[in-house]
Amino acid sequence: MFRSIRWRITLPYVILILAAMLALGLYLSNFIQQSYQNDLEAQLATQARMLGETLRAELQPGSLNPPGLDQAAQQWRQTTQARITLIAPDGVVIGESDEERAQMNNHADRPEVIQALREGQGSSVRFSHTVGYDMLYTAVAYPDPEAPLAIIRLAVPLDQVQANVRQLQTILLGATLIATLLAVFLAAWISGYTSRPIQQLTQAVRQVTSGDLTDRPIPTTLDEVGQLTQAFNSMTSRLQEQFSMLETERGKLAAVLEKMTDSVLIVDEQGDIQLINPAAEQIFGLTSRQAIGQPLIKMLRNHQIYALWQDCQKKGTVQQASIDLNNRISLQGLATPLGQALPGGTLLLFQDVTRQRQIEAMRRDFISNVSHELRTPLAAIKALTETLRDGALEDPSAAPRFLGRMETEVDALSLMVTELLELSRIESGRVPLEMKPTRPMDILSPAYERLSLQAERAGLTLETACPDSLPLVLADAARVQQAVVNLVHNAIKFTPAGGQVVVGAEPDEKAVRFWVRDSGIGIPAEELTRIFERFYKVDRARSSSGTGLGLAIARHMVEAHGGKIWAVSEPGQGSTFFFTLPLA
Repeated sequence: MFRSIRWRITLPYVILILAAMLALGLYLSNFIQQSYQNDLEAQLATQARMLGETLRAELQPGSLNPPGLDQAAQQWRQTTQARITLIAPDGVVIGESDEERAQMNNHADRPEVIQALREGQGSSVRFSHTVGYDMLYTAVAYPDPEAPLAIIRLAVPLDQVQANVRQLQTILLGATLIATLLAVFLAAWISGYTSRPIQQLTQAVRQVTSGDLTDRPIPTTLDEVGQLTQAFNSMTSRLQEQFSMLETERGKLAAVLEKMTDSVLIVDEQGDIQLINPAAEQIFGLTSRQAIGQPLIKMLRNHQIYALWQDCQKKGTVQQASIDLNNRISLQGLATPLGQALPGGTLLLFQDVTRQRQIEAMRRDFISNVSHELRTPLAAIKALTETLRDGALEDPSAAPRFLGRMETEVDALSLMVTELLELSRIESGRVPLEMKPTRPMDILSPAYERLSLQAERAGLTLETACPDSLPLVLADAARVQQAVVNLVHNAIKFTPAGGQVVVGAEPDEKAVRFWVRDSGIGIPAEELTRIFERFYKVDRARSSSGTGLGLAIARHMVEAHGGKIWAVSEPGQGSTFFFTLPLA
């Protein structure tokens, strides 16, 4: 309750009014009681002097008659409604209206008597043991304190005075309560009226804190609170404009980060991730909810990336590093200090260069393989040529044989160049494809017919398994037949005598899946991902004939038709090559 400015205004105001009213009531009560008492003392003193004048003759020293004075006191008692006591200057009671005079003590020690003998008049209030309640005693030295004949004392009970004072106190208490209630109501209304704009402003501030800048308080006063409200409204308008600009810039930045193919992370001075874009989430296998606020080393668990960030932090300059991620992804990392934009922060940018590295490796392998494949026939031709030059040309039996071998090597070179040119044309898209609906059997039959004799010579069984009910595919039949021939030829080459090669096709959702299955030597699992590369040969078949381009040509031809090609194999269990073609 005391946290509210309304009650902090109301309570002190009410306490002040209540204290003032109570103090005023106490003061008035005491003042009126004293006024009553003073008036009553003056009245009793006057009556005492009047009584002295009346009894002047009876008070002469030679004329004292106590019984007569008792009777006179009793008569005046009825007139004054006060107890009357006549006291000699030595304190002996010589007349009494209410009590038995003979049983009364000497009154010389009474305060009012002492004061009357000293000043001529005295008063006191005390509890009377004689009558048993508070009494007001007023005594007068008659005729004067210098030579008094007697002390005339009148006493009245104070219960009536106290009753009047209590009545007055009751009235004052009621007035105090009414004034307090009015003060509470007035203070509550004033404080509520005063604090209402502050409450509205506070509510508006809370809304601004929560991000709502639309609701603005209307100034209802021209005082400081109204000026504060106007200033707040101006500030809110500027904030809304700035937030709109920031939101626009944030949207642009978010769009850029989301569409970037490069991975981006922002790391603070403590090494905690503050931002991660979708590309980084994908490559590192994280989500923003997991990564934000977490240590870089904990989330990525890569010492190369952590060392890159540390170097950038220490040197304060742009740092680069090549990073191998899980031995399967190659990254080019760039760490840039953000400077004043984000003090202590670092921008980590990672480019996925895996494909470039693979292409470089393939290029190196290609050059190496081409060199290897060309070196063997060229070396053979050179050796045969030198042999012929050295005299074999004149040998009727050796010359034809050497020339035949030279022709074989030249044919191998010609075949290799032809296949390389064909592969280059396919990869560059310069091979025209005459796409038309084709029966799957029309693709498989030519390959079967062309290679059946070769399979028979190798001691193999070549079969087909292609239902006539298969749907048509959209393909250039001659080009796909070339791919099938390469696959079947490859299967025959790596299947020992007595084995079996089966060529078939089957439906596969929105495509037809073709396959060539053999019972040959099989392919190791680690080689399956590379068998479709140019010049790539499984190690155990390195010495076999062929250029190593057949599977590469088959892959590019199938992909040119919008299909996929893959292989499944286990060493010693044979291999199965699959490829798909879309339906017509």
